[in-house]
Amino acid sequence: MNLKCLIRAWGGSCLLRGWMALGMLGLWVSMACAAYPDKPIKVVVPYPAGGTTDLLIRSLTARWSERLGQPVTIDNRPGAGGVIGAQMVARSAADGYTLVFASIASHCIIPALQNPPPYDPTRDFTPISLVAITPNVMLAHIASPYHSVADVVSAAKTQPSLLSFGSTSLGGSAHMSGELLKTMAQIQMLHIPYKGGAPLLVDLMGGQIPLAFDNLPSSMQHIRNGKVRALAVTTAKRWPGAPEIPTMAEAGIAGYESSAWFGLLAPAGVPKSVVEVLQRHLIEILKLPEVEKAYMELGATPVGSSPEEYQRTIVQDMQKWRQVANLTGVKLEP
Repeated sequence: MNLKCLIRAWGGSCLLRGWMALGMLGLWVSMACAAYPDKPIKVVVPYPAGGTTDLLIRSLTARWSERLGQPVTIDNRPGAGGVIGAQMVARSAADGYTLVFASIASHCIIPALQNPPPYDPTRDFTPISLVAITPNVMLAHIASPYHSVADVVSAAKTQPSLLSFGSTSLGGSAHMSGELLKTMAQIQMLHIPYKGGAPLLVDLMGGQIPLAFDNLPSSMQHIRNGKVRALAVTTAKRWPGAPEIPTMAEAGIAGYESSAWFGLLAPAGVPKSVVEVLQRHLIEILKLPEVEKAYMELGATPVGSSPEEYQRTIVQDMQKWRQVANLTGVKLEP
């Protein structure tokens, strides 16, 4: 065999080996995706334990673990209104093993209130599914003189700037529900931010603050036990699970509407096949009658959505809360 033949033979052999290597790589990638998950999955909750975000995801993890065949663990990383936990996930490996259970606050309101925003919710994350929606609720200390929203508005107008209200976080949906009331009722109240629903409710029940806005799930048990007084829900209609609580509109604030949502996201770049596995099992769980009942008792409605629907919700709500921020003048320092 001459030199030219040797070169051609060697080149053909290399080409064949190259194609075989590429084929094996494709098979390995396919098998890796098919095997997902093959180790525990961590869901970062960017708020303290005991709050609404924490309660909603913890009620799903046992069933989700069973369906996925791997433990699903919760990692509470509170701070900066949800930013710290969300940033941690945005910087994590895009392999589907670190997720964030986000809120409308962490992924719409805070990015709308900060300039520059801490992250881009539409580019730094991969949406998986909306999980739940819930009203916020205006609460009063059980021994306070406030039995209605009208009582609060009257007191605020009689003694401007003397009233205060707490919320679950600075820039959260509960905080902005209070800011919206101030704007629409033309009153002043001092906002006192807390690091989640649990510490907020401790101070409200202890009388350290007279009023609060909270997500309904974290306060529902205390409302039913008579430890706090519910003045109004923030949705346009009464909540089916608590029909005795009037809406803000019924309380005299015409046109008032605010609600919160919660959903699951992964870091940007997570493979579509991994997203499909997570989303499919999550949707199946959210459709279970016992889950719907449990969520309704908490004060939430299970939703479930496609990743594309969730992405549209994030974009639309960022635009809405940016408009509210411009109206109220509320801004957050980066």
